Amino acid sequence: MHFAVRLERGGPWDWSRDLRDQDGWPEHARFMDSLVDDGFILLGGPLAGGREVLHIVSAPSEHAVRHRLEQDNWHQNGMLRITSVEHWTILLDGLTGTR
Repeated sequence: MHFAVRLERGGPWDWSRDLRDQDGWPEHARFMDSLVDDGFILLGGPLAGGREVLHIVSAPSEHAVRHRLEQDNWHQNGMLRITSVEHWTILLDGLTGTR
């Protein structure tokens, strides 16, 4: 199953610093890279404005999505907060060429 996951930056996020200059960046980056390597995150990144992030994930359930993302150090310290997890039926996929 696929899910569209929206997250919001906040808490101790330092808006005067770039993404890669935030506290805990190396740990966060390693964790996120592992999610991509595992096939959990298919696409992801910040939306316009920089306050929200969108991930497209592959997981068996919403609970599995939330549980996995809760392991992130930025989730644990409040820098990222899940705002929605929605099941998504993909009918068109220009990345892999399927229809």
